[in-house]
Amino acid sequence: MAGTTDRLAKLEKLLALDGRDTFVLYGLAQEHAKMGDHARAVDFYNRCLEVDPAYCYAYYHKARSLQAAGNLAAARQTVLAGVQAALRAGDAKAHGELSGLQIELAEAR
Repeated sequence: MAGTTDRLAKLEKLLALDGRDTFVLYGLAQEHAKMGDHARAVDFYNRCLEVDPAYCYAYYHKARSLQAAGNLAAARQTVLAGVQAALRAGDAKAHGELSGLQIELAEAR
């Protein structure tokens, strides 16, 4: 856990310098998701997407955190928004991964 705490502290310092840095916001979300704090992760994914709605992988990982938290309806909505963002951005790789997750979530109960 010390490594995670160190990474979080460094990312939080960077965020203090620029609260709209999508890389830092995404990194904070990822660290919180790794720790199982999915509510906090979703907050940071949301902040990342507010700054850059085309940050396609934030949709994917936000949906995964929502899924882990048991909120399948919100996860499905997030994936749909991500698929649309990937299409607008022309990001075929993100579109493929989000489409795969969309199928997985459609089958999940």
